[in-house]
Amino acid sequence: MISHPDAGKSTLTEALVLHAKAITEAGAIHGKAGRRSTVSDWMEMEKARGISITSTAMQFPYQTNTGETCIVNLLDTPGHADFSEDTYRVLTAVDSAVMLIDAAKGLEPQTLKLFEVCRLRRIPIITVVNKWDRPGRHALELMDEIQARIGLRPTPLTWPVGIAGDFKGVLDRRAGNFIRFTRTAGGATAAPEEHIDPSRAHEAAGIDWDTAVEESELLSADGADFDAETFFNCTSTPVLFTSAALNFGVNQLLDVLAQLAPSPNGQLDVDGNRREASAPFSAFVFKVQAGMDSNHRDRIAYARVCSGTFERGEVLTHAATGKPFVTKYAQSVFGQQRSTLDTAWPGDVIGLANAAALRPGDTLYRDIPVQYPPIPSFSPEHFAVARGTDPSKHKQFRKGIAQLEQEGVVQVLRSDRRGEQAPVFAAVGPMQFEVASHRMAAELSAPIQLEPLPYQVARAVVDPADVEFLQRQPSCEVFTRTDGVILAVFSTKWRLEGFQRDNPKVQLESLVAAGDD
Repeated sequence: MISHPDAGKSTLTEALVLHAKAITEAGAIHGKAGRRSTVSDWMEMEKARGISITSTAMQFPYQTNTGETCIVNLLDTPGHADFSEDTYRVLTAVDSAVMLIDAAKGLEPQTLKLFEVCRLRRIPIITVVNKWDRPGRHALELMDEIQARIGLRPTPLTWPVGIAGDFKGVLDRRAGNFIRFTRTAGGATAAPEEHIDPSRAHEAAGIDWDTAVEESELLSADGADFDAETFFNCTSTPVLFTSAALNFGVNQLLDVLAQLAPSPNGQLDVDGNRREASAPFSAFVFKVQAGMDSNHRDRIAYARVCSGTFERGEVLTHAATGKPFVTKYAQSVFGQQRSTLDTAWPGDVIGLANAAALRPGDTLYRDIPVQYPPIPSFSPEHFAVARGTDPSKHKQFRKGIAQLEQEGVVQVLRSDRRGEQAPVFAAVGPMQFEVASHRMAAELSAPIQLEPLPYQVARAVVDPADVEFLQRQPSCEVFTRTDGVILAVFSTKWRLEGFQRDNPKVQLESLVAAGDD
């Protein structure tokens, strides 16, 4: 689930698990009117701010309208650009993406970046126009914008009956019938649906039905009917209209996910060869999260099963070190809730508890070795020195820094000049610093003070022999990242350009920018 901030990802995630009967009542993002917070937003900062700060995994069964049961592994991601790295890690582990668009705002900057990442990674995209219960833009205008700005052909599967702000239901373009929705108190329970034959739809919705039919026929005449081949080739995107807050249109999205989202089909290894889903077990770690349970100081490594069958307790090989990894504490994750997991198959997301040795991007396998591509770190644009405020908490300080580093909350840079007691946090956005400070104080009992540094751009140093020369340059500092990459940071991009112009023999490499593949 990806989108620009405040498009309704967490609300829609909650509505999906409600309609799949995995929960009995949907929560509110801000916990309004006495309702609890959403399952996917469990951190205290998320509850207080009403935004997603970290990605969350939820697995649940769903019975389709044809009676078949499928397993859905749903990942809710942060929309804010400051947490792009977390969203990017999730996109390395999925088979398809659901992209939300605000009915009033259309395509926003972060939406455009995420669409591009999905396209470059060849991830099929299902588009959901959300908040149709509020005043917004015309549906046809939004379809034109999607095609004009991102080059994906929109092929609506449902079409709204009623303008934005007056949502009566949807026209199911494949079946031809009218699906009328009924509001429930606060949208906390599943909205009842009534499927009305086209011959009686005018009586139920009046001119709004006639308008929806005319616009649907116009779409068909323009070649905007769903085509499976172009969807899987990532040149078209099926579109649905919803109101996640009212639980309108959610069942339709679940059925589309069950019918259209591609099943696991193996994964490309670091050499570009595909390890088939039927091959011996392998998994890719895309996220590490601690602090999920205040009563236990454990951490969970989220791994996507790429091939084979997982059995709890078996001994796997950690590809990065060649050492054995025991899976005694495998768990199924549903937001903050966890339960023991015995078996998993390709496409499943499993939680491996107490996985201190694992990092995002690591590979686990059984029998036949495999290494999946590592996850690149984004180019940081914000830097700050971290210092512990309590000298007696030196041990907790070092442990906390190592934990944040392992999870990828921030990048941690070190240098001989600053020493171990003053590591530098590097981040894509300043909100990462707030999360790091909050977690150091609240979870790790090691409060810190951050001192901003006057740097804005970083480059990787190709030849370590150039480090001494770089360290003597004004408005420049050299650090070593945990993965061993040497970074030269500059005060501005103009200072960097001037340095490169004056010193063409010093080789500096660009890093992955937020939104690039």
